[in-house]
Amino acid sequence: MKKFLVGVTALATALVLTACSGDAGGSAPGGGAVAQGAPTTTSAPSSTTATSSSQTPTPTPSSSSSTPKPTSSKPKPTPKPTPKPAPKPAANAADVPCKAALASPGVSACVDLSALKTWLLQDGKVIYGPVKQLPGKKGYATPTGVFHVSAKVKNYHSKQFDAPMPNSVFFLPGIAFHTGSLSVYSHGCIHLSAAASQKYFTTLQKGDVVQVVA
Repeated sequence: MKKFLVGVTALATALVLTACSGDAGGSAPGGGAVAQGAPTTTSAPSSTTATSSSQTPTPTPSSSSSTPKPTSSKPKPTPKPTPKPAPKPAANAADVPCKAALASPGVSACVDLSALKTWLLQDGKVIYGPVKQLPGKKGYATPTGVFHVSAKVKNYHSKQFDAPMPNSVFFLPGIAFHTGSLSVYSHGCIHLSAAASQKYFTTLQKGDVVQVVA
């Protein structure tokens, strides 16, 4: 009887020690005791997750963004130099048929009726011309000879023919250089363009020689 009690007491003591000790088998979730020697479940990362994360391909940058395309730049065409206008040859006094006008000192004028040309001269050299002129028509022929400027009228009006005669430079009574048609012959005057008549009006002065040749 005594041995039986000792055995019961020893068993009760062992149960108490097992239930209170934290070293025997640890705690299960929820606070229950885990029997000694029971397998402990450890949550390890999923092999599938680990594999997928480790094998996820790194995105390769696009070749178009990593390697810039060469820019094709065409060379600009070299601008062609603007050709300079060829200088006009100087008028040759040898072409002027008016010997008296060429020999006259100072400013003079020459009129070639057949060639329909006229020049301004100074000391035997051409300073203007030749320019086109139209003389008197048949029945009103421009006289030939050596004359002198007698008068200048900026805005002359012919009473005889009721016609304007701008930039008139008279070298005979009723006969003058003036602005007129270069397609219609005159009544004895020398028709010039507006620009030429302006030049004659400003250049020729009273007393200057005017020679008219056929």
